[in-house]
Amino acid sequence: MTRRRKSQYPVAPHGWGVFLRSRIESHTKASILASELLLDLSEIDLTETRISSDEIGKYIPQEGDMRQLDRIVWVSDAKTTCVAVKKVRDNEFWVPGHLPGRPLLPGVMMIEAAGQSSSVLYRVKTGLDQFIGFIRCDDAVFRAQVVPGDTLYIISKEIEFKRRRFITLNQGILNNKLVFEAKITGMLM
Repeated sequence: MTRRRKSQYPVAPHGWGVFLRSRIESHTKASILASELLLDLSEIDLTETRISSDEIGKYIPQEGDMRQLDRIVWVSDAKTTCVAVKKVRDNEFWVPGHLPGRPLLPGVMMIEAAGQSSSVLYRVKTGLDQFIGFIRCDDAVFRAQVVPGDTLYIISKEIEFKRRRFITLNQGILNNKLVFEAKITGMLM
């Protein structure tokens, strides 16, 4: 006689449909709760330029249409947090095709901007001059629209640091409101 193994999943009293629906609803409710801002931007002079657009090119290889940062306005003394600026222009390559007549900055471009900000932060901290690639993007949530004419502030905050790998929490702020957030992992290649 063989013994049946107990299921690792709880038995749903009303069937799997109800169980799965409740799991999806609880996950959805958890995702729509706004996170706290990583940094109070009112304490930072957002008109400053710590790293200019030209200098950003020394830290990351992206150029032309793929460069998503205009400047870095602030880096913490410990080099664990920074604030970057992306001015969303109406002549960017995605504008004609991303919802014609109502262009919205694609989420993937927000993630790219956050990844570039994270890479600059890592390079400022380490001084290393090697290529950094992204190996993960987790917990991305988009909360509002970003359109041409907007100025998006990106906060990147280190949560794990190793010599070859780093993880940052990133938030996009527009008009003092959280518009996106994501956790990004990068690695020296």
